[in-house]
Amino acid sequence: MTTLPPLTTREDRARAHRHRARRSITISAISTIVVIGGLVAYVLTSPGWPRVRRQFFSASVFGSSFGSVLSGFWLDVRMFLIVEVVVLVFALLIALVRTMRVPVLFPLRMLAIVYVDVFRGVPTILVVYLFGFAVPGLELSGMPTSATTLSGIALALCYSAYVSEVFRAGLESIHPSQAGAALALGLTPTQALRHVIVPQAVRRVLPPLLNDFIALQKDVALVSVVGPQEAFRVAQIFAAQYFNYTPLMAAALLYLSVTIPLTRLVDRMQARNMRERGGLLALGPR
Repeated sequence: MTTLPPLTTREDRARAHRHRARRSITISAISTIVVIGGLVAYVLTSPGWPRVRRQFFSASVFGSSFGSVLSGFWLDVRMFLIVEVVVLVFALLIALVRTMRVPVLFPLRMLAIVYVDVFRGVPTILVVYLFGFAVPGLELSGMPTSATTLSGIALALCYSAYVSEVFRAGLESIHPSQAGAALALGLTPTQALRHVIVPQAVRRVLPPLLNDFIALQKDVALVSVVGPQEAFRVAQIFAAQYFNYTPLMAAALLYLSVTIPLTRLVDRMQARNMRERGGLLALGPR
């Protein structure tokens, strides 16, 4: 006489799930310690490590330069926040112009296409040079002359071209039936765009948007080529003063303090989107 296996309860399944989770965490921790420990040991035992430590990781130089580098980093943060807001608004407008097929907007659509092609194709540092040195030479009335403002405008123009393509991809990913349903409910085309199309498009492109803004946060350092003393320029000055590269490592640490949290935020958002669509099922148990 055959006996049936006992039925598992919810507590049994939960206990098994916790066991698998603990086992996965243990294996991950051991493998991480082995790999990172091996790399660290390989570097620390290399013949040139004492010299590299003095030139790149000097505690005394770090302590004497970090305060000034941090002060310069606040300029990076302020520029990043202001330019980010400008990019969000301007890029969305460009994307909307490019996706609309109204005949009267054809000249604007052509200008938007040319703008995106030019500012995506030219290296950002060349645009910063152009606005930092050539624009003041025109002596235009009403044009700002501050190197910080002009370099911020250059960054905004370049990143608006990149981000507009992200917005455009999001807008074009929305099925036409969404607009049709909104119009059928009595919304005007403008209301359908504002309340139905744009919110869905923005939610879909949030991870790539954050990736672009992480890149923008780092590219703020390019403004140093036209004079503003942000974190990278201050670090360069101290590196030349001490004949030591530790101030540059201090600047790198400050950039990492912003980019790593943003990167983890992007990862969490992408994982959540994949979970909502069942995309993580193929990656094995979690």
